[in-house]
Amino acid sequence: MIVVTGAAGFIGSCLVSRLNKSGINDIVVVDDFSKTDKAKNLEGKTLVSKVGRKDFISWLKDFGGEVDFIYHIGARTDTTEFDKSIFDQLNVNYSKEVWNLCVEYNIPLVYASSAATYGLGEFGYNDDHSIIPSLVPLNPYGDSKNDFDKWVLKQEKTPPFWAGLKFFNVYGPNEYHKGRMASVIFHAFRQINENGGMKLFRSHNPKYSDGGQLRDFIYVKDVVEVCYFLKEKRPESGIYNLGTGIARSFLDLAKNTFKSLNLEENISFIDTPIDIRDKYQYFTEANMTKLINAGYESGFHSLEDGVKDYVQNYLIGEKYY
Repeated sequence: MIVVTGAAGFIGSCLVSRLNKSGINDIVVVDDFSKTDKAKNLEGKTLVSKVGRKDFISWLKDFGGEVDFIYHIGARTDTTEFDKSIFDQLNVNYSKEVWNLCVEYNIPLVYASSAATYGLGEFGYNDDHSIIPSLVPLNPYGDSKNDFDKWVLKQEKTPPFWAGLKFFNVYGPNEYHKGRMASVIFHAFRQINENGGMKLFRSHNPKYSDGGQLRDFIYVKDVVEVCYFLKEKRPESGIYNLGTGIARSFLDLAKNTFKSLNLEENISFIDTPIDIRDKYQYFTEANMTKLINAGYESGFHSLEDGVKDYVQNYLIGEKYY
């Protein structure tokens, strides 16, 4: 039996689909199922049980002996939320309980960390464990993910295999419910359909042109492929970057969205909102050496291929993966 937390969310639901495609159907999904805006993400997927997020810890204490693997993808991910206590509760303390029960029941664990832990990139984007205590995230969300990573690295007792994944800028199907926190591609598609044009944030950093801000955009299908690889191959335990290793500009992203819609480009710029301007990342790029050296050989979608697949096969018609 495999458990996926955050299973009704964006990455979690895509992971359930990927597991189903491999013939794995004995899946227990964990989430806050009172949020009906995510319900369609799990429609048509095969699973054995649903467990509410608040009930999961007690459920795991009862059924941990029957669990073969846990993907702990669920988290509070809102980077504009500044109530630290919410993140301490949901992202740090909850995750510690999951970890400790994985130790007790000898369950392999893959959990979601984040590239938000890298802050402004003062120490680069290398998933070397030695730099993790020095990282300075830009918001409570990033702090919570880094706090858990730091705690994990201090643990003498560990699951038989574990991996923390520092997700970079993930985009793709099943993010319809995410609102402001959805990917730029999702917002581009919506804006183009509604207004015929796309607005990008203006650069407030002289080193970058408008739209020239660079991020490591990774397609969600690649993310879940790596998750599946880790379950099957179980390389050395540790914290791994999960991006493509190639930074691309927001302008590239916008242009490819128009191209995927067979429309002429109509791109303009607006000021970055004041509330995030001083904490805005102008460059992220995952060093992917560790994962590749661990044996991952499947590669990653280019931005062009990922955007085309997402737009034409999912956003048009609001389809799900």
